[in-house]
Amino acid sequence: MREWIANARMYAVTPEVEAAWRTLLEHVAADAGVALRYLPYPAPQPLEALWARPDLGAVLMCGYPLAQRLAPALPLAAPIPSVRWAGGRAVYRTDLIVRAEAPYQHLEDTFGARSGWSVSHSQSGFNAWRYALLAHRSAARPALYREVADNLITARAVLDAVREGRIDIGPLDAYWHLLIRTHAPQLTAGVRTLCSTALTPMPPFVTAQDAPAAQSAALRAALVDAHRQPWFAACAAPLQLAGFAAVELEDYAELLAWDEAARTAGYPLPA
Repeated sequence: MREWIANARMYAVTPEVEAAWRTLLEHVAADAGVALRYLPYPAPQPLEALWARPDLGAVLMCGYPLAQRLAPALPLAAPIPSVRWAGGRAVYRTDLIVRAEAPYQHLEDTFGARSGWSVSHSQSGFNAWRYALLAHRSAARPALYREVADNLITARAVLDAVREGRIDIGPLDAYWHLLIRTHAPQLTAGVRTLCSTALTPMPPFVTAQDAPAAQSAALRAALVDAHRQPWFAACAAPLQLAGFAAVELEDYAELLAWDEAARTAGYPLPA
């Protein structure tokens, strides 16, 4: 019998948070009647290698590379963050963070300073950041920052770069930011959110494209129904999670439109 894996690396911000995700996925798998093995996959191992595996059962994946079809995966359901800005929907955004003592009051105040981004296949750490800057860029000012730290890879590296003063502004997945601020507040001390981007669909749990249809349907149903189960509250509390919403590949088309708008404008990188 083929073995299928589960993983929540994208939002496993601390060992304790990963343990909560692992327990949640074990419950989901049991409710679905599907055998899943949780595969630890810590940073800095590349997420794109994880997403390309043929044995994905339920693995968190960024919506931007999913929409780009960078891996043969299909979405099941996406988390609904338990936070006011999500409005009970499976959505998220990018927080643009600066040091608490920085003089900036508006995004425009940071132009001419130092910025950074995580990795080019990231929605929160690249595509959303670039799209937010697009409206401020012009032929006369093709680059908005004097210095850009590129390919920082992880959200944690972006956070550290801002906190340590190596860059002045950087993009953080707002749900990741919420979790790290809750579970490791020492890492966000001295950092504030200057502004946030528009909401887009939340990164979903995905499964391999050729996974059995009945298995995928059972996992999707178990995720969507999870908030009704007696085990859910204990798992959801540390994850700031309200539940899951079923999603389809088409739900992430907006992310491709943001990419196309930037490329058409001759703005391939957030700079």
